[in-house]
Amino acid sequence: MYRQLVINITEPEIRVALLEDGTIAELFIDCKDLYDISGNIYKGRVQRVLPGMQAAFVDIGLKQAAFIYVNDVLHDPVEEFLPLFSEEVEDEEEPQEADREPRQLRPIEELVCEGQEILVQVAKSPIGTKGARLTSYISLPGRFLVMMPNAGHIGVSRRIEDEGERSRLRHLVDDLRTEPFGYIVRTAAEGVQETKLAYEMAFFKKLWRSIQEKNASASAPALLHQELNIVLRAVRDLMTLEAERIIIDDRDGYESVLRFLDGFMPSLKDSVELYEGREPIFDAYNLEGDISRALKRKVWLKSGGYIVIEHTEALLAIDVNTGRYVGKHNLEETILKTNLEAVKEIAYQIRLRDIGGIIIIDFIDMEKKGNQEKVFKALKEAFKKDRSKTHVLPMSEMGLIQMTRKRVRKPLTRLLCEPCFYCEGEGYLLSRRTICHNIYREVLSKSGDVAGVKMTLHVNPDIAELLLGEHRELILCLEKRIGKQVVIYPNANFHVEEYDLFEMMENGSSS
Repeated sequence: MYRQLVINITEPEIRVALLEDGTIAELFIDCKDLYDISGNIYKGRVQRVLPGMQAAFVDIGLKQAAFIYVNDVLHDPVEEFLPLFSEEVEDEEEPQEADREPRQLRPIEELVCEGQEILVQVAKSPIGTKGARLTSYISLPGRFLVMMPNAGHIGVSRRIEDEGERSRLRHLVDDLRTEPFGYIVRTAAEGVQETKLAYEMAFFKKLWRSIQEKNASASAPALLHQELNIVLRAVRDLMTLEAERIIIDDRDGYESVLRFLDGFMPSLKDSVELYEGREPIFDAYNLEGDISRALKRKVWLKSGGYIVIEHTEALLAIDVNTGRYVGKHNLEETILKTNLEAVKEIAYQIRLRDIGGIIIIDFIDMEKKGNQEKVFKALKEAFKKDRSKTHVLPMSEMGLIQMTRKRVRKPLTRLLCEPCFYCEGEGYLLSRRTICHNIYREVLSKSGDVAGVKMTLHVNPDIAELLLGEHRELILCLEKRIGKQVVIYPNANFHVEEYDLFEMMENGSSS
């Protein structure tokens, strides 16, 4: 599979697309007013401790307070170098249960108190109404290694499968380290020589020393270390491992990437290309259409079936339908083909939209257990390319598959969309018939308090057209019941559900 990074840099935002055989697989967006702060290290001040939730709110200088859970709070100094596993760093090898040292968690009220200053790292940027999630277990990612100053464990990426290479890298890092820091050997380190690992470990030591010095002198809240911007992060994390070529449409960004590669991966500089075409780069690679499609609620399949993707507060629901597809032989075969086609599209959309959390997929019911197993295995296989951690459960008797996907950033729809100002995010408006009926009841209930000779009704033009046309009988019936004339005025500035009622006096004045 041929992979490349296409980078579009403009004044308001930066977009990085990972293409797999010419098709966009992942999209990263960094807006100036929505900067991704994950990985940043702060000196924060505890604002409030919540024993009932075993968490605390921490001021790190943002508008919204961040929060930290008890299991993310650094415990006693004697426990500082336990082989802990950091969930925030990708491509790690998790220690086996036998290797873990048991650790009794103390209540959070014994670990932090209001007003206390603590060193923290952002594990997850703010998402929706939730503030940033913090951890005291710092991790500093590099090209070949991830250094964890508060852990002593040495792990190797699961993607390095050769046992001999795994053993070589583990012993090499252990021999090179002069401090009791923990390290994770990343996939990019496979085959790398000792000098490169030694250079990166020396860099980490200087960086950590600088962070500690800033922490000692700064007053909370303060930013102590800022993670690389989205372009350089993509180059560091995806180049060679996930992508073989970079195309970037901004000269300053292009030169920035070259400088970065010059210091870390000079052999890859020839893989970077400056795009100078007249057509916008995302249009040149036909990406805009796929991005627009990833924002829609309904996604059509090539066969004529479709999937519907619905976001809720706590989970995401996906429904599979046959749509226009009628098949050729029998119903079971038609359903199986639609479900298998939907599997590929679902995995693609979840990855492209960067959807995380709990996901429920409602496949079309299949009678044969063998077909259900085919769909389940196909879904697990489709997520093997996903860099985010996923866990898929077998299909239930009701044809549902439950799965989870690690959530770190906002999904694409939250980044590029906002709630509809008409329906306020509900997804529905009252039907026009219902609005007419509501107006009827409103006029009826208030008519007894009206002393005037007539009532005027200001409504949206579409509702006015209905009340004066198709639902004219409703107004005639209303006038007969209340004994007053009802005059309708259309107002183009009114929301379709909005209306105002006034009484008219004999002299023509309204109240």
